Amino acid sequence: MPTLTAARNAVGLSFFLNGLVFASWVSRIPEVRSSFDLSNGRLGLVLLAIALGSVLALPTSGALINRWGTVRIVRFGSAAATIGMLTAALGLGQLLPVTVVGLFVYGLGIGVWDVAMNVEGAEVERSLRRTIMPRFHAGFSGGTVVGALLGALLIELSVPSSVHLVGIVLVAVLLVWRTSPSFLPVAESHAEHTTSAARAWLEPRTLLIGVMVLALAMTEGTANDWLAVALVDGHDVSHAVGVAGFAVFVLAMTAGRFVGTGLIDRFGRVLVLWGTMVLAGAGVLLIVFADQPVLVVLGIVLWGIGASLGFPVGMSAAADDPVRAASRVSVVSTIGYAAFLAGPPFLGFVGDQVGTLKALLVVAVLLMPAALVVPSAREQRSTTPAARQETA
Repeated sequence: MPTLTAARNAVGLSFFLNGLVFASWVSRIPEVRSSFDLSNGRLGLVLLAIALGSVLALPTSGALINRWGTVRIVRFGSAAATIGMLTAALGLGQLLPVTVVGLFVYGLGIGVWDVAMNVEGAEVERSLRRTIMPRFHAGFSGGTVVGALLGALLIELSVPSSVHLVGIVLVAVLLVWRTSPSFLPVAESHAEHTTSAARAWLEPRTLLIGVMVLALAMTEGTANDWLAVALVDGHDVSHAVGVAGFAVFVLAMTAGRFVGTGLIDRFGRVLVLWGTMVLAGAGVLLIVFADQPVLVVLGIVLWGIGASLGFPVGMSAAADDPVRAASRVSVVSTIGYAAFLAGPPFLGFVGDQVGTLKALLVVAVLLMPAALVVPSAREQRSTTPAARQETA
């Protein structure tokens, strides 16, 4: 039986590596555009391959985990992501269809990997009997920061993208395969794990949690895609300052995920989520309407904190009952990832009509109906007795 401490560390590393690989790819996106001489619209279609791969993989991930367990599935996901990224890197600047196919396979792998590590994270959280999922997602955010900084350094040193990306994904997959045996045996530990995964799509609470995660994923994803551009277009700052603003957002979100764990244990999910949604809405309003740089920075910080807990808390809520955890996390992840699929083109269309900066107001509008379904994430006791004696 793996120890709880080893499982916690392995899950945290998996989240970190997932973020590291993702940000390493993002750091090379400008090179993709220039190497293939793409317009912004065509670049968006190329990047859509990742989201399509993930959305197609997510609905089946719960059933796969129920059958094979999180260790095999997280290994499969990381291996598929590695193969996809290797293929995409080899096609850069030469064969656009090869790069697109590679990104699609990468999206499939990253989607499966994402669900498996969230299911395992929920199992560790349940065994610890305290909130820890936001800290796992803070590990993902930390991985994105490291990946972005490392990518910037390697680009400055003129390291080829193929060398950079191949090196990162190979290190990531080796570490995942080395540490994943420390995972707690999620599916195998619950006698009813053969319950039909498709039935989770008919559960009102699961669907409401998915709607909440959809809105809060849009809150996070909009900043990832558009904050730097909105600062440049709307506040007439340099590109470097716009990127620095995004870095502030990521750091604030990471801090919110660390601090939020204690707040959730003390006040419960519902009150804390409502509070973060208020902060996110206020932050967006400051960014859009404030003229003073100090207020704009404050808005970025508030938005980052406000966006920090929605996705991880949604994963925890979906996994409250260990019997159906994998199926429900798969459903909620699929709905949530729809925000990353539809969000960028939708915000782009709105931005063409009202300007990039004012398009951010879509986030504040979405938060109002999302607040109505937050009670669906309220803590529920497991329908099964405690199944495992903790070991450490």
